[in-house]
Amino acid sequence: MAIACRTADPTGTSEPGRARGRRVPFVPLVVVLLVASVLSAVASLAFGTERIPLGEVVAAVTDRVQGNPPGRWDVIVWELRMPRALMSLVVGAGLAVAGAGMQTLVRNPLADPFLLGISSGASVGATATITTGALAGLGIYALSTGALLGAIGASVMVWLVATAQGGLTPIRLVLSGVVLSSGLSAIASFLVFASDDPRAANSVMFWMLGSVGGASWERLWVPAVVGLVVAVGMLAMHRWLDALAAGPETAASLGVNVMALRAGLFVALAVLVGVLVAVSGGIGFVGLIVPHAARLLVGARHRVVLPVAALGGGLFLLWVDVLARLVARPQEIPLGVVTGVVGAPLFLLLMGRSRYRFGGES
Repeated sequence: MAIACRTADPTGTSEPGRARGRRVPFVPLVVVLLVASVLSAVASLAFGTERIPLGEVVAAVTDRVQGNPPGRWDVIVWELRMPRALMSLVVGAGLAVAGAGMQTLVRNPLADPFLLGISSGASVGATATITTGALAGLGIYALSTGALLGAIGASVMVWLVATAQGGLTPIRLVLSGVVLSSGLSAIASFLVFASDDPRAANSVMFWMLGSVGGASWERLWVPAVVGLVVAVGMLAMHRWLDALAAGPETAASLGVNVMALRAGLFVALAVLVGVLVAVSGGIGFVGLIVPHAARLLVGARHRVVLPVAALGGGLFLLWVDVLARLVARPQEIPLGVVTGVVGAPLFLLLMGRSRYRFGGES
């Protein structure tokens, strides 16, 4: 049921959708983020184990677009670095959208995409795949498949526990996710400890901290399609999400079926996070800080928060991946390490801004 009336303001301000302080105009900001994403994606193709002059990168891109014979850097640019850059944009955007949705679902500003234990379930699946050699017949897709199966299993367990004693509520979701996450993390640690493979611990740790180094054109389309479908679906329900962020009583008074909305949002976020973790591992902070930054810039309405968060998340993770490749070249640092180092002070800076509020709270 569509909501035609004005929804309550999830920021606690007197004017719907407008948080305290001056805001950045939405359309110009989206244009700037789009242009920055395109330019950054092209620039990122120059960085890696071997540095490619930016002019050669542009030439390789234009040659492929124009159908000219491939040049010296064609394979590196188009088969290795371009899928990686696009995967960074897709995963970053997906994590930011998932973070915004999770914060609305549980009405908690500290929520992130991994709150419900989905990442821990994926870790168990990935760890089992690495340490036991299961799904080896799937080749390069074995690790992603194992992680996705683990994420699905964790989502089902959280759902069953959270709904066991009645309706689905934010507190049930949070408690179920936290408890199951701890248990699943312990299982993953045990699998590593019990493994006879001395390289298993390093492989598992690198995967848990996140990487898009395994990106390819074949692996890109699934997270891209899932992320697009979930983001568009959330945008289509932006009024419902605004009402839910204002509180279940407010949402119900506006004709929203709160239980159905929570259930649908949970399923959508579980699928999205499961797919993202399966292809990139656990990358923290993106889904926590980017939605808050988006609200600080454009206000709390989901119709503006979601696009800005998606573009900002993709741009943020793209440059995080560039830093991960450059800091310890020729080796790479896991993305989760870089997002933690960069994200923690950024989040503290955001929280120190006196004009920022989430849900009307100081």
